[in-house]
Amino acid sequence: MSPALLILAGYLVGSVPTSHWVGRWVYGVELREKGSGNLGATNTFRVLGPKAAVPVLCVDVAKGWLPAALFPAWDGSPGAEWAVAYGAAAILGHAFSFWVGFKGGKGVATGAGVFLALAPWALLLSFLLWVGGVLATRTVSVGSLLAAVTLPVWVVVAPGGDEPGTVAFALCLSLFVVWAHRKNVHRLIRGEEPRFGVSTGKVESV
Repeated sequence: MSPALLILAGYLVGSVPTSHWVGRWVYGVELREKGSGNLGATNTFRVLGPKAAVPVLCVDVAKGWLPAALFPAWDGSPGAEWAVAYGAAAILGHAFSFWVGFKGGKGVATGAGVFLALAPWALLLSFLLWVGGVLATRTVSVGSLLAAVTLPVWVVVAPGGDEPGTVAFALCLSLFVVWAHRKNVHRLIRGEEPRFGVSTGKVESV
């Protein structure tokens, strides 16, 4: 199969609006009209709880892992040169899903799935920072930003993921996640970013 078709397939896999379908079909809730309106795992958690959010998170991670891990075996190339492109397509599909008017989530979970395939040790280090940031601040956006900003460093220093294409992709993903969280950054600067366990009438999302 040609890489171009697999890139398109990666976008289609990534574009599956997991939280939107779970919210609408299982719970009868339109998540775009609740909480932050973001179609990510965190908004699902805040609106519908962990019973809904955990499956959404798992599927969103799988949407990134599947193209990056499996599609290279189908493109006729001797190596995994196109894996980055397939993973990037999945992230763009998640963030700009044609199913929901080219909107979606912020790409953190799907990006994690891509790096689970490309650089799992680097992902583990970023995940530990994410956990630490969330636990220390009770703010998901802080954990997501810490994980994203440091990911290129972990890709370089951790074993198995320091190919130039993967490093460049990690840097691009880091910048994309920061851009996607620009509203969260503004709220953090103003001290208005909501935290778990603190009722503010506002929510954040991944």
